[in-house]
Amino acid sequence: MNQESSEIEVEVVEIDGVAPIITPETARHDAPQRGDWQDWHQWRGQVRSLDSRWWPLWVILGIIAISLLLTVGLVIGVIILIVRLCLKIIRAILS
Repeated sequence: MNQESSEIEVEVVEIDGVAPIITPETARHDAPQRGDWQDWHQWRGQVRSLDSRWWPLWVILGIIAISLLLTVGLVIGVIILIVRLCLKIIRAILS
């Protein structure tokens, strides 16, 4: 029976409300490693492409945006028609 030694790495945050003392060795060891996800150069060109998993959200947001644009356009059109109608009534009364 061959037993292999195994290491378990544990980070102690607090024991009984007291934080452990951090030595320079542990601070250097616990420094966050630079991962691939932090490399911004790999993101070049990906900002313009939409993730296909989010298409339902984009469809809903598109429908909301189109409905808002149509509503605003309809309100502006009605206001323009009312102003023109009022101007024609005023011209008819004054002439």
